[in-house]
Amino acid sequence: MADRFEAAVAAGALASDALHKELLQSVVGVARAIFAAKASTIFLLDEEKEELVFEAVSGVGGELVGRRIPSTTGIAGWVLAARQPLVIEDVGRDQRFARSVAEDIGYLPKGLMAVPILRGDRPLGVLEVLDRPRRPEFSLDEIDLLALFAHQAALALDLLQRARTARQALEGNEDAGVVARLASTVLAHEHRREDALQLLATLDRLLAN
Repeated sequence: MADRFEAAVAAGALASDALHKELLQSVVGVARAIFAAKASTIFLLDEEKEELVFEAVSGVGGELVGRRIPSTTGIAGWVLAARQPLVIEDVGRDQRFARSVAEDIGYLPKGLMAVPILRGDRPLGVLEVLDRPRRPEFSLDEIDLLALFAHQAALALDLLQRARTARQALEGNEDAGVVARLASTVLAHEHRREDALQLLATLDRLLAN
């Protein structure tokens, strides 16, 4: 119970997904605009089901949000496993490209850039920018810039995963739900944070018993 309670407090269990999804959507929107690309996508790793989820999409393929593919699929799967960025100007010539999946989705990109979204050493997902204008010469500055977007996405994905974990922990547990509401209130006051944490620790022990 203690671990679940801690997750609920840390995540702000009563918060909806809306804010975190808005942050992710802003990341893909700005990335697509900066690179003048046709589309940008954030995949979220569902570790339990070993799947990549289309969590945010800007441009072509906006209707794909929520769709799932195996986490080892295609270029996104390679980037996730390798934890390495990748730039491909002609995906049709790359053996890692999952053409059948792209055809099923309904969008065949010509080129893409992809970077892993990491929180420390832990992979959270993948950020892709699809069909940006081709450059005569690839610049490492482009990957560096995309990595900055991935860092922002990592923060939002981490919050999103924590919030979802917290809500799952609270489902069917009325007492924990009450404590989570209390936590979200008392921890909002910085000057009483220490007192609040002591109170919540006491309540946690009571719930555990």
